Amino acid sequence: MLSYLVILLDRTSVSFCHYPVTEAESKPISLDNLKAGILFAMKENLMIQFVYPSYTLPKEYKQLIESIDHVKIMPYNSPDIDLADIVVYDDVDTMHTAHLFNSVSYVLRTTIHTFVSHENEIYDILGNSIRLNVMFTDIETVSDVTLNSYRDCLSRMSSKVEGMYVNGKNPQLNLLTDRMMLQSMNNCNAGDSTITLAPDGKFYLCPAFVYESQTAEQWGLGGPKDAPFSIGSLVDGLDIKNAQLYKLDHAPICRVCDAYQCKRCIWLNRRMTMEVNTPSHEQCVIAHLERNESRKLLYLLREHGQFLPEQEISEIDYLDPFDKVIAE
Repeated sequence: MLSYLVILLDRTSVSFCHYPVTEAESKPISLDNLKAGILFAMKENLMIQFVYPSYTLPKEYKQLIESIDHVKIMPYNSPDIDLADIVVYDDVDTMHTAHLFNSVSYVLRTTIHTFVSHENEIYDILGNSIRLNVMFTDIETVSDVTLNSYRDCLSRMSSKVEGMYVNGKNPQLNLLTDRMMLQSMNNCNAGDSTITLAPDGKFYLCPAFVYESQTAEQWGLGGPKDAPFSIGSLVDGLDIKNAQLYKLDHAPICRVCDAYQCKRCIWLNRRMTMEVNTPSHEQCVIAHLERNESRKLLYLLREHGQFLPEQEISEIDYLDPFDKVIAE
């Protein structure tokens, strides 16, 4: 069931996930489309997430945005950053030297290699923020060597997070702490609980598909030629082809997996496996490295006192569930 509507306020609105923004020319959403999008969300009882570009919006846009409950997602260089609920950075060094606020959640888009090589800076960032979500932009090309380095880095980071907890802090890092708190899948759920409205007045599964230029016929999405990955519009309503494919119960690998913190990114799925409900080997390995390190962190914290006594994460002997299926 739909719960969230992401509204891109411009074609250059910041990416807060794995995908790149390929537009350089500003193309803001029209006031009419913004009004219609807000009305759609009100009728469907959806929470809105407004995604901002790096410039200040006109006054009439701001007034309209404030007419409904919402979340503001902004790039770090937005002139209105003081109003943001979520701030996105795409450079570790820039973020490391910035003044961070405990009332704001932060997203860092970076490569796995950069994450590993800037381990200490990221630890400092985590200590100065209430929540840090790290989104990797190189999953399609990551090597086994880099994944091994990532595993070792997570282990060292886990020890540092343990120290923060012992000293009375409550750090939230999606890669390590989310899995400890979860009892079921907590994925992106694009196309199931979340859809996106682009400035062109068309709906998309998620912002990533706004920038895709390939034809969509072979994927069964069936959008118009000028917007092949569209799933409807403000004028015609929603039309999600093969909607069941975006649901967890139609993902044969994911529905029996307990790497609950995994994003289960359908955009990456489509690009890497040609199936929106089937993750790539790389995604699974990354998710299970995080899952396993979260398990270790959970039991490390229990050495210092009672911690999440109802939570258990079992030990496993695989990193890709598909390998386990083949072995059986």
